Amino acid sequence: MKTLVIGANGQIGRQFCELAHRAGEPIRAMIRDPGQQAWFGERGIETVVADLEGDFQHAFDGCDQVVFTAGSGPHTGPDKTLLIDLYGAIRTIDLASERGVSRLLMVSAMRAENPQAAPEKLRPYMAAKFAADAYLRSSQVPHVILKPGRLTDETASERLATSLEESGGENRISRGNVAHALLHLLKARALVDREFVLLDGTRPIDAALGG
Repeated sequence: MKTLVIGANGQIGRQFCELAHRAGEPIRAMIRDPGQQAWFGERGIETVVADLEGDFQHAFDGCDQVVFTAGSGPHTGPDKTLLIDLYGAIRTIDLASERGVSRLLMVSAMRAENPQAAPEKLRPYMAAKFAADAYLRSSQVPHVILKPGRLTDETASERLATSLEESGGENRISRGNVAHALLHLLKARALVDREFVLLDGTRPIDAALGG
């Protein structure tokens, strides 16, 4: 069965889709704009055109697992944060429940558990993530919530820390490492109802996340 990737055209999403496809994992990349299909098509990755702010039920057809790594982006206002990072996530959780998917892998954020501790401009985003995570926990959908620290474009080391103590207080992780962590979790189907802080570290991914 396939895994639906929501937010596939984002910086983490593209890296994850490429890694998963190379690993032989059946995935379907959900994209909003048909003009985005070329990048995925060149790599042999299946796509479905659907809008997180519109009707996207059809994207779930034939998928038994979902990765949610969508985000409104740093250049949008609180309105898009509400519609995508919060309500888009809630609608995804509801559809996952209705369709009986086996698991939802949610990319959240480390500071989501305490939005007021985040920089002021990030607080609406963190509050949206906080509420979406709470909604997922209260649902009946099996899930894993990933809480990456500050995202960077460093080359993936495939080494993680799962706490600030372990990372030596460094609150950052490369997008590539998040993508590799998602790939590990995609395969580790026995891991359900778990949450992980994700930071750059020294442990191999399988040692850090288990499964």
